[in-house]
Amino acid sequence: MNPRSHHTSLIKAEAKRLGFLSCGVSRAGFLEEDAPRLEQWLNNNHQGQMSYMANHFDKRLDPTKLVEGSKSVVSVLLNYFPKEVQADTTAPKLSKYAFGNDYHFVIKEKLKALMHFIHDEIGEVGGRVFVDSAPVLDKAWAAKSGLGWIGKNSNLLTQQVGSFYFIAELILDIDLDYDTPTTDHCGSCTACLDACPTEAIVAPYVVDGSKCISYFTIELRDNLPNSMKGKFEDWMFGCDICQDVCPWNRFSKPHQEPLFNPHPDLLTMTKNDWEELTEEVFHDLFQNSAVQRTKFKGLQRNINFLKD
Repeated sequence: MNPRSHHTSLIKAEAKRLGFLSCGVSRAGFLEEDAPRLEQWLNNNHQGQMSYMANHFDKRLDPTKLVEGSKSVVSVLLNYFPKEVQADTTAPKLSKYAFGNDYHFVIKEKLKALMHFIHDEIGEVGGRVFVDSAPVLDKAWAAKSGLGWIGKNSNLLTQQVGSFYFIAELILDIDLDYDTPTTDHCGSCTACLDACPTEAIVAPYVVDGSKCISYFTIELRDNLPNSMKGKFEDWMFGCDICQDVCPWNRFSKPHQEPLFNPHPDLLTMTKNDWEELTEEVFHDLFQNSAVQRTKFKGLQRNINFLKD
């Protein structure tokens, strides 16, 4: 086995040992096909108030501008599909990815461990770890690395496990064996487009972020628009509708990551419990959670917006 293949095998085996669902590798370079799509998306103001999406346009499309001397993008997936969901079906709903500890910290620790392993086993390899916190087109790189295809709801999909997983990457300055993209298996299905209550999926493969329930409940700092009243289908933080209806998610399997397990009280909270949520209970439930992003006032705003 040549060194490049040996190094690739080592990295993929260690990624699996660390609990990642899958690992793929692609050559670092300019994302030629994604450039016009991103430009069009920004020109249509689909980013809403997420102005950071327009920053670092060149770096977002070319990791060699982000990490000097980079040659390879190692993409990994980490499952977050829960064993159980909220018991009260009338209660305000939380996106499954936010049930447990904030994924940024959980994945970053795993990627740092993978980086240490690379240094120990391969040697002086330069690079950086990225977990949804820098201008990197995660889904594009994961698709390029053969980990799935980008579906009509703009999420990365796989035939084996659906789409309930996080995407992260290492950008490294060594050559590795590169994987090839998979094919699109959405076919004629329009389940996600048909189910979106705010019509945020404006065309197959195009999501207007400024119409998405996740955008309204997490990113938007202003008051929620009255035009959206009654359209949130009880989502108070994030939204899983376009994933829940996707036929490929019938293959989702519960994660094995203890840090993604929810607070013991979270799944038993009733509609009344949420409507009477105090700041103390909020911090107890979401001590290390991504829900802290909205702060107590933000979540309270969202819950109040759902009331009749």
